[in-house]
Amino acid sequence: MSGPNGEDRGTGDSPAAVRICGQARDSGEIYAAAGDMHIVSRPGRAPAPVTALRTLPRDAAAFTGRQTEVDRLLTAGGQSGAVTIHTVDGMPGVGKTALVIHVARRLADHYPDGQIILRLHAHTPGQRRADPAEVLAALLLGIGIEPGQIPEDMDARAALWRDRLAGKRMLLVLDDAADHTQVEPLLPGGEGCLVLITSRRRLVALDGAVPLSLGTLPPGDAALLFSRLARRTPGSPADAAAVAWIVELCGRLPLAIALLAGRFAHHPHWNLTEYAREFAAARDRLGELTAGDRAVRAAFDMSYQALTDGRQLLFRRLGLHPGPDLDAYAAAALADLPLRPARTELEALYNDHLIDSPSPGRYRLHDLVRSYAQALSAEQEPAHDHDRALARLLDFYQHTARRADGHLADALRPAAPAPGAAPADAPALATHQEALIWVGAERANLIACIHHAYTTGRQARALGLTASLAAFLLQQGPWDAGITLLRNAAAAAHRTGDGLSEANALWELSRVHYLTGNYAVAADLAKQTLRLYRALDNRLGEANSLWALSWAWYLTGDYTETADLAQQTLRLYRALDNRLGEAGALWVLSWAVAGTGDYPAAAGLAEETLSVCRDCGHRLGEAGALWALGQARYMAGEYPEAAELLRETLGICRDLGHLPGEAFALWELGRVQCLTGNHTEAAGLTQQALDICFAIGHRHGQAQALQVLGRVRHLTGDYWAALDAAQQALDICLLTGHRHGQAHALHDLGRARTMTGDHHTAADLLQRSLALFQRVRYAHGQAEVLNSIGDLLRSSGKPHDSLAAYEQALCLARQTHSPLEEARALEGAARCRAGTGRRQAALAGLREAVDLYRRIGAAGTTTAARYLAVLEAGP
Repeated sequence: MSGPNGEDRGTGDSPAAVRICGQARDSGEIYAAAGDMHIVSRPGRAPAPVTALRTLPRDAAAFTGRQTEVDRLLTAGGQSGAVTIHTVDGMPGVGKTALVIHVARRLADHYPDGQIILRLHAHTPGQRRADPAEVLAALLLGIGIEPGQIPEDMDARAALWRDRLAGKRMLLVLDDAADHTQVEPLLPGGEGCLVLITSRRRLVALDGAVPLSLGTLPPGDAALLFSRLARRTPGSPADAAAVAWIVELCGRLPLAIALLAGRFAHHPHWNLTEYAREFAAARDRLGELTAGDRAVRAAFDMSYQALTDGRQLLFRRLGLHPGPDLDAYAAAALADLPLRPARTELEALYNDHLIDSPSPGRYRLHDLVRSYAQALSAEQEPAHDHDRALARLLDFYQHTARRADGHLADALRPAAPAPGAAPADAPALATHQEALIWVGAERANLIACIHHAYTTGRQARALGLTASLAAFLLQQGPWDAGITLLRNAAAAAHRTGDGLSEANALWELSRVHYLTGNYAVAADLAKQTLRLYRALDNRLGEANSLWALSWAWYLTGDYTETADLAQQTLRLYRALDNRLGEAGALWVLSWAVAGTGDYPAAAGLAEETLSVCRDCGHRLGEAGALWALGQARYMAGEYPEAAELLRETLGICRDLGHLPGEAFALWELGRVQCLTGNHTEAAGLTQQALDICFAIGHRHGQAQALQVLGRVRHLTGDYWAALDAAQQALDICLLTGHRHGQAHALHDLGRARTMTGDHHTAADLLQRSLALFQRVRYAHGQAEVLNSIGDLLRSSGKPHDSLAAYEQALCLARQTHSPLEEARALEGAARCRAGTGRRQAALAGLREAVDLYRRIGAAGTTTAARYLAVLEAGP
């Protein structure tokens, strides 16, 4: 055995064992070398069998939080039956020992035959790791076994220990265990005992043990722990903020919090905010976390020193990673290891609680552990080794991100070759879904690597990574991050005269801006990229710029200019034999033609787009074509066909993880359901779209979804909610300059004001809407508004003026092949004629309206049919 000062002690009849018994006879006390176990017997006599052992230390006065873990252990410990073994593992300083002592204290009365704590010293500075054979000897001596009766063999000692505990109810705390081999011989064998084991290592090989991994404290508990130990309750919001800042700087690690709080407690005149600021500014925070023989770094040192050389190297290299987490591929690149050994070593570090695993296959370092790894790396490795490790890491990310971009990009783009060597190991990313999942998992790391590349002078790396991430950010966001990254890339490329990278970044930036609703900015950027690509004589870039410019013009409502640009783009893509670009140009052209009200022609162009995309195997383009075709069918009154096409669009977008496309399909499907009277489903679909658009910052989508949601509220009689939604949509469209959307929002506001009885305001809103639709030459919108003006005038007692509005609407509806607006105009005109005594003309128009409503399956069928029945039954 080993004593409190580390001296060797024997067992059985060894001199050390005899000396222990002599001490017991002389002083009545045996000190168990396993630690903190004192057994009292009468002076002057050999130790008698001990019936009760109570050696638990006092509970921590400031024990805080951990209620879930405490309840779990208390529940397990309060049960009777077979031996219950619980392991509590966690990183150094996380509070494992404090937790088990707290629980053991509360369970003490359940175990009247003894409560023993044994310190196994796996990570105690200056202490040799406890030998289980020596610990067993001390335990057997403690329960009254004569030294001469203690077997030499460890297995025999363990058997004797189990035999003497048979039928007993004892609680055994094994603190700071090294591994399963150290604790297995110490475990009781009978029923009624509870064993609580703490370890920095996950004891996965300990059969029958119930594991509990302890993490850092939640923010509130961490702040409360600091306040209790500092003996200072925050007296103001500023103090509370300072405490929150301090505990976050400590990574919410209890040991670190205790050390800082203890220092603060001895300086009653110190200011919390200044204390937090001083600690935040410290160059060596680990060095600050020291008090006497307690130090965070010392705790980490013991775990680090137990690692193999190769594992130590990997641990140090992990500290170089600039991102929040990593996988085995990144670790392999950093440590220059094959993939399989890297995985094995990562799992070993995870089992040793030097790294965490927030999800399968992903690993991260606690902030203080990261600082520790970085300090070790700076102390033990030359700078050029760091540079080579980071170069390998950036090679891995850049090449893999570029491979993913090949699946995610919706257009061919001019691209410069990626710098650096191809990584030895990288995921295959054979499908769109695999690429999407990989970039989604690595997004934060890729962005961190971009920032790191800029700060370390690796500009080509930063530009390459940004280019490879752009398509993902366009589809998934966050778009504000995308704007910042692309703007930085364009500026950096401009400074170094890299015209191609500058043009590429600006082109991607224009696309993000149109998604965020900054249409004027998007158009200006597209014009700028057009000039740059033409100066470089890059025809692919020129075609891409024309495409971006055409879409920006469409969103501002200039359908003629959109069609002209789309035709130019189409010719250029065809000259380049770029089928993907050809599909994109046809798609924009279909929307431009739809904007002029020629829905049959728009449907034809959408079908042509669909054919090209399917030939190319471009599923995202296929979804866009189906959406455009669904929109054309919807405008033509073919609601079931439109719904089917939009559901197909939705399915593809969800398969591809394309959030903007998913939102588009949802709100358009909601619009169709609204018109066919399925108001509950329409509201649900539109709310889903709205949630997505707010999550990714898609302002155009927000306005569109709000418009549809407002119409649902209007049709269900909730006019004030309809007003609110329409006003929000108008505010967004005014900010983005989307004139088409402004006109729709003004129209919806006018209709809602009509229903609330505010006819004067309604008339003004409807006239403003009509003027905007006339300005953008959108005949279908004009027909919609004229029908609503007719409704307003009719409800105001002006049948002749109302009839004139309906007749104008009817003419425009027939020009644009819009059966819904045609039916609305026919119904409104019929009601006017009936009100002025022209019954036969009213009947003819109303019958035609009902037939149209029925043919397209519109929700207005029932109301019109009832009115027709009344007219037909009249005199």
